[in-house]
Formats: sequence, structure tokens, C-alpha cells
Amino acid sequence: MTLLAHDRYCDEIAHQVGLLRSVVTSGTDLSATVPTCPDWSLEELVRHTGGALRWVELMVRTRAQEEVPEEQVPGIEGPEAWGDAAALDAWLAQAGEQVVAALREAGPDAKVWGWAGILNAGFWARRMAHEITVHRADATLAAGLPYEVAPDVAADAIDEWLQIVEYVQRTEPHDAARELRGPARSIHLHATDTGAELNAEWLVELTEDGVTWRRGHEKATVALRGPLTSVLLAFYRRLPLDAPELEVLGERELLEFWLERATFG
Repeated sequence: MTLLAHDRYCDEIAHQVGLLRSVVTSGTDLSATVPTCPDWSLEELVRHTGGALRWVELMVRTRAQEEVPEEQVPGIEGPEAWGDAAALDAWLAQAGEQVVAALREAGPDAKVWGWAGILNAGFWARRMAHEITVHRADATLAAGLPYEVAPDVAADAIDEWLQIVEYVQRTEPHDAARELRGPARSIHLHATDTGAELNAEWLVELTEDGVTWRRGHEKATVALRGPLTSVLLAFYRRLPLDAPELEVLGERELLEFWLERATFG
């Protein structure tokens, strides 16, 4: 599997921050509940995302070799005043600029602590690109705005999530991870709106030995088909399986079983 270039991830973080800022300044009520994260308001979601960017910026800039406690990150909580879209926008813009600068300066191979067994700045460039891409979906859903993702980013986000599931199952075998083991069953993800060069299809196998996956078109116990962005959002539990643009073929219960349990990491 080929990752995107480090600069591509940095570019995407900057792009996604800009798009998230446009939601903040769109006039949407910042106290509105986020449908896909109902414990959060839109402002809480944005503060979480911006805080994560600041946390990663500090770790990458200082080449941290262990996890940095959040209370040590300057400005992580956001503006003092709540409900101030201009202040929130400025704070988010600064967080984006700083983390992108730190990641570009570090390069992908700089040694930095990470939580998924990949101990370099490249892990954080990829992780934050997809973190903000998915949380922007949460924000746009709350604001009732359209959402789209570049195909290469969407496909890589699915790759990364599968790697995370695989890693967590191997290293942190808690109940949800253990329940994904069992008699051979499989899930096929199939983007219907991309060219062959992207190969935006995946086979996920749930076996007695754990979860494995690969890109490609193969028969499976259940298949999820639809536009790539919709498949991504459904896979991240941001879009219901009965959305009109999606099609589920085969044992829907297996796909639901997966989505209920593969949410750790």
C-alpha cells in the first residue's frame, strides 16, 4: 500500500482547516448539536479539532518521545469567550498554520511519539489530515452544508482506519476487538464513482486470527457500494447505511456488527 506524500498530507490539513473555518464563519449557530457527535455542539467540535492540531504541533515541534499531557499545550482550550465566531475562526486558523509549519519543517521521518506503533512525524501528518477531514464532515452536517473529499484523500482515509483497527486488535485486545474475530467472514467496500487507477475497493476479512484487509475487487459476505465520499462517511459512521446513495448487498448484519465494534482507536 502506498501512502500519500508528506507534503500532500500537509496541504490537505491546510485545505481542510480552511473549509472548517468557512463553516465557523457561515452564520451557523455554534451552539447547534452535531448530529453525528450528539454530545458536542458545533463549537465544542471545532475546539476539539483545533485543540488536537495544537497538541500535535507541540509534539512534532519538540520531537516529543512520549505523550504530552494536554494541559501542557498552550491555547488548547480555545478562546475564553464562547459563541464568538470571529475569535474561534482566528484561533483555528492559527492552529492550522502552526501544525502545518511544524510538520513541513520536521519532514516525515523525524522521530516523534505516536500511539499506533508508527513513531514519526509522517504518522501525525496522515492522522491529522484524516482527523480534520472526518470532523469537517461532522461540522458540515451540523450546518447543513455540502461535503466532498478529494478521492485520493478519501481512499487513504479508509486505508488508515483499517490499519488502525488492525493495530488495535493486535495490541489492545479488549472486548470490542476480540468480537471481530470469528469464523471467516468478509466485507467488501466498493466506490462506484472512481476510475480503475485509484482502485477504490477493499476486502476486509474477519477471521479467527484477526482482521486482515487488502485493496481489490473480490466477493464477500456483504458489500457496501456507493460514491467514494459516501462509502467513507458510512465506514466512519457519519452516514446511515440506508442513505439513498448507498447499496448494501448480502449480510447487512455483518456490516452493522463491524461498524458497532470497529470504532476504537
